[in-house]
Order: sequence, then structure tokens, then C-alpha cells
Amino acid sequence: METESVTHKIIVAGIGPGNPAYLLPKAQNTIANARILVGGRRALEDFAHPAAKTCAIGADIPGVLAFIRESLAADDVVVMVSGDPGYYSLLDALRRTFPLDQIEVIPGISSLQLAFSRLALPWHNARLLSFHGREPLPEELFRAPGAVLGMLTDGRNNSQTIAERLLSHGWKENDDMHICTRLSYADEQIVHTTIGEASRAAGIGHGVLVVCADNEE
Repeated sequence: METESVTHKIIVAGIGPGNPAYLLPKAQNTIANARILVGGRRALEDFAHPAAKTCAIGADIPGVLAFIRESLAADDVVVMVSGDPGYYSLLDALRRTFPLDQIEVIPGISSLQLAFSRLALPWHNARLLSFHGREPLPEELFRAPGAVLGMLTDGRNNSQTIAERLLSHGWKENDDMHICTRLSYADEQIVHTTIGEASRAAGIGHGVLVVCADNEE
């Protein structure tokens, strides 16, 4: 970790699930007044203003970190991340690269949080996992009576492939599965099905899965 004296800050702003209506006012104001903005290409298209110097987050994470390091000499750097910064975002890499007292975080609404709200389902006892470019540990997939899992998905790890994985880890065919995609957008879709039905249907990815076990052994 670097030890240079702290001057300008890195402000990591969660931009929520995508629709600007779910962007917290503090994040909105910070982004609107930023002179240096870092974010994914879609975030820059949606939220960047013409006066800001920008850098798109892509596969070259070391290059993005180098841009941030160089830009800090001149001003604060606002880094936009989807959802909430605390859940699988660039925040991990920033913490490993810069002093912690140089980093400020503005929380955002995660897609997982929005999915649970759409289902009117409390999530304080849910097990939260990500299949988005990751592999959860086998012990994280176990079934228990009344268990609830919330999972991020991608194109390869979708509702069909994950349903098969869950069945192999003891989940039941009639356990509920909710497939949530395009959350917060006009074409948002939530499919209510079962794990068994999902394992035999075409896979739906790039969203959130919520599965609920019944209370019986």
C-alpha cells in the first residue's frame, strides 16, 4: 500500500442498479460536480458531463489505477461503480492500492437489495453470493429448511445452470426461484418459478436469482 501524503481523495460512488431514479442524491451531486470521472462505459454515457475528464473501466484495471494515481495530483477522482461499492466492485483494488484515508465511499442501492424489495422479502437472513465471473464455495450452496439465497448471475452462470448446481447440493425441485433481470429499467422482468422448472428451461442470465427453501426437511 502506498504511503504518500494524502491530498486529493478518491470518492467511490455507488450508482445503483441503473435507473437514475435509484441514484442517491449525494452520489448524484458528487458526480455532477466531479472534474475527473472514472466508471464503466454505460455509467459514463449515462452520468458523465462534458466538462469532466473521464476514464472507462475495462479489462485493464492496472491502467485504470494508474490513471487515478496520476489524476490525484490535480483533483479529487470520482469512481462510479454499479450497485453498492461494498459488494464486488473496484473498491477492493482501490483499497489495495491507495491509503484508506484517501478513499471515501458513497453507498448505493445494489441489484440484490432491489430484487428482495421487489419480492417484499426481508434479506437479513439471506446468504448473498455471486456467480458473476466467480465460483461460490460448495459449502455456500447447501440447503437448509427456510434457507434463502440471493445470487448475482452472468451469461454462463444463469438460471438453468445454477438450478442444476443447487439440485446437486440438496435443494428440492419445488423450492421457489425468482429470476430478476433488468431491475429498475422499463423492461424489468421477474419470473416466478421453481428450481426444478428452471433446471429444464432456457437459461436467463445477467441478473439476480433469489431462491427460497421450504421449512421442511
